[in-house]
Amino acid sequence: MDKKIKMAYYIILVILILLFFFPEDEFYQNIKIINNPNNLIVLVNKNNQLLRNYKPNDLEKINLEFANENKYLRKEAKIAFEKLAKDAKQLGYRIVAVSAYRDYDYQNELFNYYVKEKGLDYALECSAKPGHSEHQTGLAVDVEGENKDYDNFLDTKEFTWMKNNSYKYGFILRYPKGKEHITGFKFEPWHYRYVGIKIAKEIYEKNITLEEYLKSR
Repeated sequence: MDKKIKMAYYIILVILILLFFFPEDEFYQNIKIINNPNNLIVLVNKNNQLLRNYKPNDLEKINLEFANENKYLRKEAKIAFEKLAKDAKQLGYRIVAVSAYRDYDYQNELFNYYVKEKGLDYALECSAKPGHSEHQTGLAVDVEGENKDYDNFLDTKEFTWMKNNSYKYGFILRYPKGKEHITGFKFEPWHYRYVGIKIAKEIYEKNITLEEYLKSR
């Protein structure tokens, strides 16, 4: 056999071995059960899972002036979000919560829906398996703007305002563009996470993710 062909086979074999033993990512592997779910900077992602029965005990309904229906956040996050939305409104922006707290069973229904309608690969990219969604913490909120379509929030003036100002109220853009390999999720311009003003400011200024912030502590 020609030496070049042999070398090509060898390279391919090595690549296959590396892919088998060292997959491209480690999402949903070596999963840890979260033991500090009430911590404001709790890390919930594809490798850290909340228990099925976890529910924050301080959930409060967001004022319907700033939510499209009954939506709940933990008290501190809810107060901060309402201040954010109120200040934005006074400046001519429309920031409305379309999704906030989600319990485990709803997460399960949602993930299975995406699998059924769009396929597993799509579901894994845009939806969390039950117990792996930040929404269960009561600290995450999805928003919409003037076009009343959160899927196209990126195209609104509200997105630019949120990207540059949400940290002042303790919120971070949780799944930014270019960080998919770290967060495990595609860019979600509508998804914001409350972590408190001090930490949000640091994450914003350093242009990092919550994962990167916690790893550097």
